[in-house]
Amino acid sequence: MPDSPDVVIAKQLLDQLKSVGFQFRRVAPGEDGPLVGHRINGECVDLVHLEGFSRDCFAWRQRASSLIVSGTALVQRQVDGGALTVLNEVLSWQTAP
Repeated sequence: MPDSPDVVIAKQLLDQLKSVGFQFRRVAPGEDGPLVGHRINGECVDLVHLEGFSRDCFAWRQRASSLIVSGTALVQRQVDGGALTVLNEVLSWQTAP
C-alpha cells in the first residue's frame, strides 16, 4: 500500500534534516517505533522526537554550556505538535557558525 501524501512529505523532511547533520535512530522496536534525531551544531544541541505522526512530537534547541544552571534555562527554541509541524520548524533553525 502506498504511503499517504503526508507520510511522503514527512520522509522528505527527514531526508532534508539528515542532509543538514541530523542523525536519527529508532528508540523502540518496530517499523513505526519512535524516532529520535540529534545534531550538535556549533554551540547548540538540537533534538527531534517523533512519537506519533499527528501528535506527541517535539523538538528543542539547547545551548551547550559548561555552566551549571537549572531546568530549561539553556533552551533557546522548542516546538510541540504533529510530525509535519515539528519537522518544518526544525528545518527553519539555522546552523550555528
